[in-house]
Amino acid sequence: MINRVILLVIDGFGIGALPDAADYGDADANTVVHVAEAVGGLSLPNLETLGFGHLAKIPGVRAMAQPNGSFGKMGFVSQGADSVVGYWETSGVIQARQASPFRSVFPFEVISQLEQSFGRKVIGNRLGYAQSLIDEYGAEHLSSGAPIVWTDGGWTCHVAMHTSAMPAADFYQCCRDIRKAFKGVLGPQRIVAHSFSGEAGAFQLSGGRKDYVAEPPAVSMLDVLNRSGQIVMGIGKVHDLFAGRGLTRAFPAVTAMAALEETTKLIAKMPRGLLYASLDLLTDEPATAATVLEDFDRRLPDLFEKLRVGDVVVITGDHGRDLTRPAKVPTREYVPLLVTGPKLSQGVNLGTRASAADLGQTIVEALQAERLPDGESFFEALRAG
Repeated sequence: MINRVILLVIDGFGIGALPDAADYGDADANTVVHVAEAVGGLSLPNLETLGFGHLAKIPGVRAMAQPNGSFGKMGFVSQGADSVVGYWETSGVIQARQASPFRSVFPFEVISQLEQSFGRKVIGNRLGYAQSLIDEYGAEHLSSGAPIVWTDGGWTCHVAMHTSAMPAADFYQCCRDIRKAFKGVLGPQRIVAHSFSGEAGAFQLSGGRKDYVAEPPAVSMLDVLNRSGQIVMGIGKVHDLFAGRGLTRAFPAVTAMAALEETTKLIAKMPRGLLYASLDLLTDEPATAATVLEDFDRRLPDLFEKLRVGDVVVITGDHGRDLTRPAKVPTREYVPLLVTGPKLSQGVNLGTRASAADLGQTIVEALQAERLPDGESFFEALRAG
């Protein structure tokens, strides 16, 4: 009998282009392999023992003959490549929406709404990622007070302001109002608020990020588990990505390692249910990402030693983020699927799952909750004996 599932979702943990990746300009994307190549190989012995090396030819990572976990990879049916797509589909919600119209810039209608909500002009409005935008526009922002905005190529609008430019509460309220203003119209699905500090040449994100997202349009894994009486804990940005729906309790975390530490602590306390953790590991230059990923791997034994019979640990991703590309935006990729736990089957090749919704269906079956509308469970393959 399965009592607890620990789900670790690594942001940007891609393992190779999806069949339709060319439609997104991502035909050659492979986040993990390209990071490994850039640094001359990765040392990930704990992921290696779970079967990680069977998913691709990753420099430094061996394909173990007898993994002690089960392994595979998952694709996405929903269009796009961002955290909303990844987390929602992993939780059983497949979105029937078109590809994002915000691949490189936001149109006049979106910019107009942003300027109306903030009561001032905005700057930026291009494809990019947080650190690059605040480095490029930070000085202008400090002199003008104009919020910095950018797209990551998906349905997300990122907004950044220096901590001295506007009180944090006012900044977050503006972003919350913007998300509401776009509700039900063809606008960004998620507004991400970034605060930063420092001076020109030394700007840095302050850790005050907040995500404002519409509720999932259909029943999710969190909903059915909550209704069945299971405890559902969200760590990191999980609360924001589901607008809090279906969660028993949320634990925000500033860094990926803080989220992992919180997860490890909660394993010792939580009697049953789902521990759903978001880990933003792959967000920087390849060398930094490699160091952080190897640090994550080193910490896994601390988590594993707290497991007991009836526990399942799943390690996966929400999309790719090929950090060898200049823009460092999400890429349309498969994500790893690594599963382990006491008394579970070992060395099972779970194959290539067409939809990440298969994982959500597996988790609700394992925890004896009602079926989700989408996804095919692979729980039977995990049963030992």
